[in-house]
Amino acid sequence: MEAVDLALFEWSRARIHPDEIDRYLDGGRDFIDDAAILTALAGAQAPDDARLGALLAKSMAVQDLSLAEAAELMAVTEPAQRQRMAEAAWAVKRRVYGASVAAYAPLYLGNACVNSCTYCGFQARGADPARRVLSEAEIQSQVEVLVGQLGHRQLLAVVSEHPSTGAKYLRDSLAAVHSVQARRGDGYAQAGCVGLHAPPMCIADLESLRDAGLGSYHVHQATYDRAAFQASHPSGPKSDYRWRLYAMHRAMDAGIGQVGLGVLTGLADWRFEGLALVAHAQALEGRFGAGPATVQLQRLGPDDPAADPAWAVDEDGFLRLLTVLRLALPYVGLIVASSEGHAVRSRALALGVTLTDAAPAIGVGAYHEGGVIGALSCRQFALGDPAPLQDLVRELAVSGSLTSFHSPGLRRARPGGAPMASLRDGAMAKACRLNAVLSFKEWIEDFADLGVRALGERLLEKEAADLVREFPDCRAWLADQLGRVSRGERGLAF
Repeated sequence: MEAVDLALFEWSRARIHPDEIDRYLDGGRDFIDDAAILTALAGAQAPDDARLGALLAKSMAVQDLSLAEAAELMAVTEPAQRQRMAEAAWAVKRRVYGASVAAYAPLYLGNACVNSCTYCGFQARGADPARRVLSEAEIQSQVEVLVGQLGHRQLLAVVSEHPSTGAKYLRDSLAAVHSVQARRGDGYAQAGCVGLHAPPMCIADLESLRDAGLGSYHVHQATYDRAAFQASHPSGPKSDYRWRLYAMHRAMDAGIGQVGLGVLTGLADWRFEGLALVAHAQALEGRFGAGPATVQLQRLGPDDPAADPAWAVDEDGFLRLLTVLRLALPYVGLIVASSEGHAVRSRALALGVTLTDAAPAIGVGAYHEGGVIGALSCRQFALGDPAPLQDLVRELAVSGSLTSFHSPGLRRARPGGAPMASLRDGAMAKACRLNAVLSFKEWIEDFADLGVRALGERLLEKEAADLVREFPDCRAWLADQLGRVSRGERGLAF
């Protein structure tokens, strides 16, 4: 083995801390009970109309569904019942988060990687030589464009697994992001929430990132099917199923209150993946008193060579799973990315999606003066809908939804019962709606073209009137805050 390969091997092996897996196991077993999931799927039958009504009522009360109940919804194929589920999914989202959809921008920090995931453009065995890791100055330049020229306030930093992008690099990167103050109105704007989509880390590293201002932490299992996981992750630290599985446990133990789960459908049975996601969310809430802040669905389509032909998910299957997850985990924030393409994302937004990326650049260093670089090599995934942010704002406004630039459902570090209670009883919807109005007002003032401005102002007027009618106590506060935004203040929040 060459010296460089040996060094990477040793570094990769040192990434995994067995004691930070074993501490969470129950008698040597993890919380993904394959037999229980398979039994639930095998016994599931589509409910009759009365039974469906009872399941939807439970979701509307913002109560999780059991694995068996979620499996029943997965068995529904009759069009009228699916329509009832779709309408309930939208109503649940409105109850918990209001009508707004939060927009965020991915910020790729580096694409050097030691893993060999079969589906990812960053994999270590890839032939593409375009590998780079952004310097602090380059990160600041990217953030200047995102915050100062496009109007984003929520950023999701994305990084692969490599010695050059370890915990110290990530701490320095967070500091670089937070240091940017872009001129907005009569003041300055900064990134309001900086999340990190990154590899699993040990508790000490996660604590250091928490102290550096990390807003949220996202680790996607890709697939919960053990055989499919090993087949699609043949080497590197990511090949350790349980090290990845307990990444969110370690994050919550480190005091990170916002964590995000996710799967990549097309590697195994989508029904198994859906129930495993429910089990993961419920395992977190059972241990820490709070479930995940978000769940993201990504898809390998039937034509993707990385997909298993037996389990490739078409658009209909993807939307069925999305609907079931909204109903089974009614409190959770649901993310669907632009990579799904405009048509699928539009349908997904009507099923209760709460967050989506907007005007994304999926290459390292791809934001530049005035926009996005369109063609960069070594991308992680293909891009399906690189539409300008104005287009997303316009589309949502036409459908009656505000584009929020404020993170929905922010929780304090060390999650406990109170944040979950506010999600379940509808109190979070008030905060989300007020913050959506303020952040949308700021964006309209600073970035909207004439057409979007006209649409946005009508929508703002209607939403403000609805808020005052539903929450009379916020009338004076909201009027004052909107006035302050009009006079040039930025970064206001409830």
